[in-house]
Amino acid sequence: MKFRATLFSTLMLAATAAFAFHCPTDMKKIDEALAKNPKLTDAQMVEVKKLRADGETFHKAGKHQDAVDTLEKAMKILGV
Repeated sequence: MKFRATLFSTLMLAATAAFAFHCPTDMKKIDEALAKNPKLTDAQMVEVKKLRADGETFHKAGKHQDAVDTLEKAMKILGV
């Protein structure tokens, strides 16, 4: 039983770390896409920038799944 608990904890930490490293990559993709001046409406641009900022806030707070989900929405709008 102790082995299973240890294994489960290890797997959960590994999954959390994977999300943690994924967030900066997504933020970089968004930043690169924004630097290319994409053809977006003003409303879309505001939304992408808000989602990007919210994603970074979630990442820094350790809420990596929320960060990944939020950044994914921004990338979808950008077509990344």
